[in-house]
Amino acid sequence: MTRTRPTVLLLSFVIGGLLGWFLESMLVSSGAPVTEPPYTLALVLALDAVIVVAAAARIRRAIRNHERHRIDPFYARRIVVLAKTSSIVGAFLFGGGVGILLFLLTRTVIAASGSILMAVATVVAALAMMVCGLIAEQMCSIPPDDREPGEQDPVNARPH
Repeated sequence: MTRTRPTVLLLSFVIGGLLGWFLESMLVSSGAPVTEPPYTLALVLALDAVIVVAAAARIRRAIRNHERHRIDPFYARRIVVLAKTSSIVGAFLFGGGVGILLFLLTRTVIAASGSILMAVATVVAALAMMVCGLIAEQMCSIPPDDREPGEQDPVNARPH
């Protein structure tokens, strides 16, 4: 697997920001109340960030101490996919939260402070989720080999 590219994160951020802004604009123009992201969303995003890093730490320990700890490669792949997904979804929700926050701050009618605080909590938690996903992805990477380019791996070498 390749690492998450910054362009993917930037694209997710921009799409999320535009969707957040337009969702709020459409709701207000139709007479509906402004959508406020709940505090539980920020809590779940922060919890996801902690879980992803904790799971990646287990894999990191197994990579560093490969003779003592063996890890299931399918488990490791699932954690890497979870980390990659967390970073992309975190960037999307970070953009969505920023879009909602900018909409609330640029209105002519001042929004309630509770709405702004909930949007800020979502932005911070989504940023934490994105960063923790990237950190977990880094923690799961295997260090490069010290062999020469033509040399075979002693574990995978076949006897002649």
